[in-house]
Amino acid sequence: MRIGAHVRQDDDPIGAGEALGAEVVQLFLTDPQKWNKLTPHPKAEQIRDSPIDVVVHSSYVINVASLNNRIRIPSRKSVTEQAKAAADIGAIGLVVHGGHVRDGEDQAEGFANWRKLFEREADKGGFAVPILIENTAGGDAAMARRFDDIARLWDEVGDFGAGFCLDTCHAWAGGEDLVGVVERVKAITGRIDLVHLNNSRDEFNSARDRHANLADGTIDAAVLAEVVRTAQAPVILETPPEGLADDLAYLREAL
Repeated sequence: MRIGAHVRQDDDPIGAGEALGAEVVQLFLTDPQKWNKLTPHPKAEQIRDSPIDVVVHSSYVINVASLNNRIRIPSRKSVTEQAKAAADIGAIGLVVHGGHVRDGEDQAEGFANWRKLFEREADKGGFAVPILIENTAGGDAAMARRFDDIARLWDEVGDFGAGFCLDTCHAWAGGEDLVGVVERVKAITGRIDLVHLNNSRDEFNSARDRHANLADGTIDAAVLAEVVRTAQAPVILETPPEGLADDLAYLREAL
């Protein structure tokens, strides 16, 4: 079990990770709010050679499930390209949000679009790194907010070896109890490849994705530590930077 954080210094993720004493770091390889073209990371060799593991978080604009061709098609392309770029720096996986369809659209088509992504890539030999689908906090037409929907998604992508990233804030905000959450997820997906360990600024089932430091949110910090203990997967903290060092210290002591 390796513990670390999402680092804001994308230009020097290893330096930021070393300063935190992290064993794993997460970073973006491009502006997450835009469709920017990827460029090689200037410190790719240092990242590959470091003993610190690296996870890449894909852009937020990606929505593989979308029924809109102008969103879905560039999303598919971006997942493939960002997975290749992640492999180029030796990353252990690419985190991709589950996405959504619009209100009134058929969710079944969104799940089918996820399957098509994996089918298309399987025909080309597969993704360059594992794709870790992350549960999300809000939206009644989301692919991965509620666990019954994640089960429908896994019926489409599980056979392709899709990985799973469990975000504790997202699950809480999405209306899923965190007590016993690891067992419930594994009963659906068979796996948890990464944990995004975050407290929440908002109440249970709020559908709001606002992270808090471990000791400051509405989730009992002991429950969060138990998620880590039972998941036995790498852990990334995405908590506010002013309390990040304290979060790492708390988690290490709790474990």
